[in-house]
Amino acid sequence: MKKSKKKIWKTTSLAVLAVLVVGVAGVTWHVRAKLPQRSGELQLTGLSAPVTLRYDEFGVPHITAGNEADLYRALGYAHAQDRLFQMEMVRRLSRGELAEVLGEKLVETDQLFRTLGIRAHADAYAAREFARIDTPAKKALMAYLDGINQYQASRPAPLEFELLGIPKRPFTPADTVSVAGYLAYSFAAAFRTEPVLSQVRDQLGADHLKIFDLDWRPEGAVRQGPQLAAADWLELGRVARLSQQALEAAGVPAYEGSNAWLVSGARSASGKPQLAGDPHIAFSAPAVWWEAHLKAPGFELYGHHQALNPTALLGHNTSFGWSLTMFQNDDIDLVVETVNPAQPDEVMHKGQWVKLQTREEVIAVKGKPAVTLKLQRSPHGPIINRMLKDSAGQRPVALWWAFLETENPVLEAFYELNRADTLAKARTAASKIHAPGLNVMWANAAGDIGWWAAAKLPQRPAGVNPSFLLDGAKGEGEKPGFLPFEANPQEENPARGYIMSANHQPAGGSAIPGYYNIWDRAQRLDEQLRDPAKRWTPAAHQALQLDVQTSYGPRLLAPLLPALRAAAGNDAEQKGLVELLAGWRGDHPLDSVAATLFNQLRWELVRAAMADELGETHFDNLRRTRVLDHALPRLMADAASPWWDDRRTAARERRDDIVKAAWGATQAHLRTLLGVDSQSWVWARAHTLTHQHPLGRQAPLDKLFNVGPLPVPGSHEVPNNMAQMPGPAPWTVVYGPSTRRVIDFADPGQALGSNPVGQSGAWGDAHYRDQAKAHAEGGYRRQYLSEKDVVAATRSTLVLRP
Repeated sequence: MKKSKKKIWKTTSLAVLAVLVVGVAGVTWHVRAKLPQRSGELQLTGLSAPVTLRYDEFGVPHITAGNEADLYRALGYAHAQDRLFQMEMVRRLSRGELAEVLGEKLVETDQLFRTLGIRAHADAYAAREFARIDTPAKKALMAYLDGINQYQASRPAPLEFELLGIPKRPFTPADTVSVAGYLAYSFAAAFRTEPVLSQVRDQLGADHLKIFDLDWRPEGAVRQGPQLAAADWLELGRVARLSQQALEAAGVPAYEGSNAWLVSGARSASGKPQLAGDPHIAFSAPAVWWEAHLKAPGFELYGHHQALNPTALLGHNTSFGWSLTMFQNDDIDLVVETVNPAQPDEVMHKGQWVKLQTREEVIAVKGKPAVTLKLQRSPHGPIINRMLKDSAGQRPVALWWAFLETENPVLEAFYELNRADTLAKARTAASKIHAPGLNVMWANAAGDIGWWAAAKLPQRPAGVNPSFLLDGAKGEGEKPGFLPFEANPQEENPARGYIMSANHQPAGGSAIPGYYNIWDRAQRLDEQLRDPAKRWTPAAHQALQLDVQTSYGPRLLAPLLPALRAAAGNDAEQKGLVELLAGWRGDHPLDSVAATLFNQLRWELVRAAMADELGETHFDNLRRTRVLDHALPRLMADAASPWWDDRRTAARERRDDIVKAAWGATQAHLRTLLGVDSQSWVWARAHTLTHQHPLGRQAPLDKLFNVGPLPVPGSHEVPNNMAQMPGPAPWTVVYGPSTRRVIDFADPGQALGSNPVGQSGAWGDAHYRDQAKAHAEGGYRRQYLSEKDVVAATRSTLVLRP
C-alpha cells in the first residue's frame, strides 16, 4: 500500500513537473515570438530597394539605404521593434488617453492633459501642416510613421499590450506633435512653481518671500497679486501636484536639466573641437533615448532618437555634432481672470467682458463609463483650475503657454539640425525651435563651436513679474510680441576657447525670466574648463562628467556649524559627525558618510522650517521645484527668518532651536534605517537607482520589469547629476544623465556614449538591461561610424526588402 501511494505521488509529481515544463516552454516561446527580429529578411511595403540593418553588440542598428524615404521607413520599423510600447504610452499620456487602458486612477491625469490643450492643438496643427506633404522633413516623418505602422500591423503585439488589453491603432503626425507638446510641458517648472510662490507672497508676506530672491517690492512694480479665496489656492495646489504626479504615473521620462560643453581646437590636445554632453532626464525602463546610425547618399548621422520622432535630438557624424541642455526660460504664465458677476461665463479682457470659449471632450475609461470633460478657454489660454470633478475654486486661472501660441516648426528645425555642417546652418535651425526652450551646443570638424539659446521669448508688460500669478483684468497677462532670435543669448567661437551650459541663467539673459538651476554645478564645470594651460582629452571630459562635487553643501552648512557644534555638546560621536560635515567638500562618492548626513539633515531642516506654513500640498509642490535650491542657502544664513518659527507651538522658535531638533532627528532616522554604527551610513546604502517600467509600479511586477536598485555616486546638482528629491533616506534617484557623450572631432569614429538601461524595451530581450550596470558605474562604449568598425562590431544583419 505504501509503495502504491509512493508510486501515485511520484507519478503525480512527474505529471505536475511536465505541465510546468510545458507551461514554461510555452511562455518562453510566447515571449520570444514578441522579441525584435535582428537577422534574416523581412518585407516592407513602400521600399524602392533593399535596406540593410546591421546590429552591433549593444543592439544599435546601423542602417544603410539608397534614399531618405527608404531610410526613414526602415528607421520607423526598427524603432518600433524595440520601443512600440513606449511609443504607445507617450502618445496616450500626451493626448490624455491613459485611462482607456490603465483604468479609473488615470482619469485625472487625462483630464490634465486634455485641459492643457495638447491634443486639440496637435490635431489642428497636423490637419493644417500635413494637408500637403511638401517638405523633406514631412516626407521623413510620413515614411517613419509608415514603418512603425507596418511593424505594428505585421508583428505580434508587445507583452504589455496583452497584459493591459491595448488595441493596436495607427500612429499619425498628430501623435508626433502631441509628444512634442509633452516634451515642452515636462520642462514647464512654472506650472508647479508659480502657485506656491504666489501663496507665499500673498498669504505669508514679504519676510517669508525674500529667501526666494525674486525682487519682490511691496511698494514697487510687483504689486499684491489678484485676490484668491482659500478654495482657489487649494485648487491650484492640487493642479500643480497632479502636474508632477502625471509625469510619474505613466512611466514616461520627464526632462529636468543637462550638462554640455564645447572646447575649441586651441584648448584640446588633438587640435580639433570637442563636444561633451549629458542631458538630465528622468530614468525609466526603457530609457528615453534610442540610438541609430543612419546612412544614405548625401546623409549620415549617428543619432539619439525619442519616441515617434524620425529626427535625432542629439547626434554627430564625421563633420559636426551637437548636444542639448534645457534653457529653463519661463514660457508659461498663469493668469487669474475676473468673472462678470452678472454673467459667470464672461471674464474681463482689455476693459470688456469676453465670453469664455467652451468645448467638451470624452475620456474613455477602462471598465467604467466614459467621462465627459467640459473645457473652457479665456483670451489668455485654457482654464486649468476647473477640471477636477470636485473643484470649488471661484476665480478661473488661465494658462498662457508658448507651445500653444507660436508656430513652432520644431520638426523642420531638427531635420535641418541633423544636416547642419556649418555655423550658419546650425544657427538657422536653432532659430526655428520656439518651445520648449533649448540650448543648442554645436561643434564641427572645421574648427567652429557655437551655442544658441533657442526659444521664442515673449515680451511682457513693464513691471510684470511672471514668477507670480498675473491679473488678467489689469492687462498683466498680455503679450505685446516676441523678441527676435538675434536677441537670445548666444555665442560663436568665443576667444576663451570654450562654451559651457548647465541650465544656469546665461550671460545676456538677465532680462529673460526663467526657473534656472542653482549656479553651483555650472561654477564647478567652469572652474575646470577655464584653466588656459589645460589641453582637453576625451578622458578628461569623462572625468568631468563623472565628477560628484560642488560647493552647494558646504555653503549651506557653513552658517549652521556653530549651532550643530552646540547641539553635539560633549558627545564624542556627535562631535565627530559634526566635524565630518565641517570638513566635507560637498562630494558624493559611494563611501561618503558626510553625504548621507548632509542630505538627511537638509531634509529635516526644510520640513521643520516650511511644512507648517505651507501645508502638505504646497510644501510637496515646493520641494519639487528649483526655487527651493536657491532659497535654502539664504534661509540657512538668516537666523531671524520667520520660516524658523514653528506655527504649531506657542513659543517662537529660532534657527538654532530648529537646527538642534533637526540634528537629533537626522541621527535617529539614520540609526533606525542604517544601523547604530555611524561609520556604516555610507552613500552607497542610501542612494540607489531603479529604472522603473510603467508596469513595475506595483508588486510583484516590479521584480519582473524594473531594473535595479543599483548604488550610484553623485547627487542632486553635482556634475554627475544623479538627483534625488528632497526627502528622508533612503533616496531613490529620480533623474540624471540620460546618456553621456564625448566626441573629439579629430577622430569622430572614436566617439563615446552610454545608455542608462539598454536599447530594447522588449522584456526578455538581450538588450533590455545590458547597459544598466556600466552606466551606473560611469562606463562608456564606442559609437561606431566607420565602415570598418561597423563591420567588426556587427553581430547580426536584417535585410528589409520591397
